[in-house]
Amino acid sequence: MNKGPGLFSDFGKKAKDLLIKDYTTDQKFTISSSSYSGVALVSNVVEKGGLSSGDVAAQYKQKNATFDVKLDTESNIMTTLTVTDVLPSSKAIASIKLPDYNSGKLEVQYFHEHATFTTAVGLKILPAVDFSATIGTPAIAFGVEASYLTASGEFSKYNAGVSVTNPDRNVSAILADKGDSLRVSYLHHVDHLNRGAVVGEIARKFSTNENTLTVGCSYIVDPHTLVKAKLNNHGNLGTLIQHELRPKSYLTISGAFDTKALEKTPKFGLTLSLKP
Repeated sequence: MNKGPGLFSDFGKKAKDLLIKDYTTDQKFTISSSSYSGVALVSNVVEKGGLSSGDVAAQYKQKNATFDVKLDTESNIMTTLTVTDVLPSSKAIASIKLPDYNSGKLEVQYFHEHATFTTAVGLKILPAVDFSATIGTPAIAFGVEASYLTASGEFSKYNAGVSVTNPDRNVSAILADKGDSLRVSYLHHVDHLNRGAVVGEIARKFSTNENTLTVGCSYIVDPHTLVKAKLNNHGNLGTLIQHELRPKSYLTISGAFDTKALEKTPKFGLTLSLKP
């Protein structure tokens, strides 16, 4: 739907996904299925720190509307309704998490050839108002986002950034936390055939004079196997291998190591995602 600069939330997303997505130290089992009527079901069971939790999610698609509902073991019910093209080049998203009726939110996204705008409003008497805007093209874009608290009349956050994208690389710089932090990321596709990629990210916190440098890489060994690794300047090493057992069914094994304290026990996570 969008041929313009994309949303502000997309700035640096590819680099972030390479460094974060699928890394876990929990034990997780997922099974999903779908029907010809447009209903998709997903069940998750997670064991973390000796405690188990789970959820069941369903998604129904009909023309330009998608309805999602999720029920977890803590009796929370999360529902989301997404409708595209209510108006040309727009998307509306309504969500609520029960039993917290104050969690309701309505978001509207508008996409233009050279700009995008989003506005999200909480459904309560004195809501928080989130908004973002970007201008540019798919190759280079500038954007801002902010959150305004109507109850106090103050901004709880305001961020700004720039993103540069082409087939070989993605570069982004985001000034966040009301100007107190800066995050710069660079992702380069080394091998398009095997989808190999390397990424570097540096995050600086001005108030504490703290820097974090993280580098990572991913490589598809064969059509069914992906390996990833990441390391930061604090000595935290993460590794991951993901294998497609059959179409859309994956086994993921990841590990976390503290290279500056080798006497500590490494942490490992396992995720099994099955689709019958």
